Amino acid sequence: MTGLRVLIIGGNGIISAATSRLAIARGFDVTLLNRGLNTRPVIDGARILRGDASDPVSLSAALGREYFDVVVNFHLFTAVDAHNMLTLFESTAGQFVFISSAAGYQKPVMTVPILESTPLRNDVWQYAQDKIAAEHVLMTAYRTHQFPVTIVRPAHTYDPSLVPLIGGWTMVDRMRRGKPALVQGDGTSFWTLTDSEDVAVGIVGLFGQHAALGEAYHITTSEARSWDYITYEFGRASGVPDPSIRHVSSETIAAALPEWRGPLLGDWQYTEIYDNRKIAAVVPDFAPAVSVSTGIGKIVAWHDADVARRSIDHALDAKIDALIGVAT
Repeated sequence: MTGLRVLIIGGNGIISAATSRLAIARGFDVTLLNRGLNTRPVIDGARILRGDASDPVSLSAALGREYFDVVVNFHLFTAVDAHNMLTLFESTAGQFVFISSAAGYQKPVMTVPILESTPLRNDVWQYAQDKIAAEHVLMTAYRTHQFPVTIVRPAHTYDPSLVPLIGGWTMVDRMRRGKPALVQGDGTSFWTLTDSEDVAVGIVGLFGQHAALGEAYHITTSEARSWDYITYEFGRASGVPDPSIRHVSSETIAAALPEWRGPLLGDWQYTEIYDNRKIAAVVPDFAPAVSVSTGIGKIVAWHDADVARRSIDHALDAKIDALIGVAT
């Protein structure tokens, strides 16, 4: 399959950068289309086009009628976006890979492990609802006139720049200052964190696969850990071997921190464990290699390498203090 012409819309985010690098390393002819505003390092070996992924006029001007064997869109968030993609790529893409989200699986979670056939329904988080609506548009187009869509549903994916805790690096900094870390619920729900380089293996492995058209795949590790475990690992990796943790209900946190309402009430509060046999069956080299502990070590090391990366939200820090005071 190497040599295929691949267009990646985005290409410099947490998952898309890892996907772009791997695709180039495997010999694909990769074009990246983005606005060029991301501060991440430039990806060597890719052709670059400039355009606004949210503006179909901008995309059309950048792409013309150029044909790609595979188009991967990391910036498709709504049903309107999906309709725009149908117009743009109806006859100019051999395969259209939509990066959706595992957040769309039904909440509350009724059974684990979660399968690709688990119903899609999220009544809390608008982001998840919009991804579900976009899936519906694209899958309808596949069923009615064979639009060549493949759907990918990553779950909670990180690279070294992302701290997957409420408040990000602010929470790690609290532990280093001897302050309690805030954990939603009782800390015992199990969560799946996957390294972006492991997810990239699954995505790139789908490129050019005719059998993947009209199919959906989640791509995650099979390792699940409790939120307490994840928080303790961040403490240990940060030189705090026994961090203090305070548990507060997700509902209470969401009321005090409304910006976290969607992720917490629509996703994070549940145990989420995934069955990855479907992606493994079509991508035999998909075998996530980065453990949660190793990944957390990479995250902390990356932040410690540059003081500018260790940004603290002092207003959030004060709100967390208030929350913990109320909870205790």
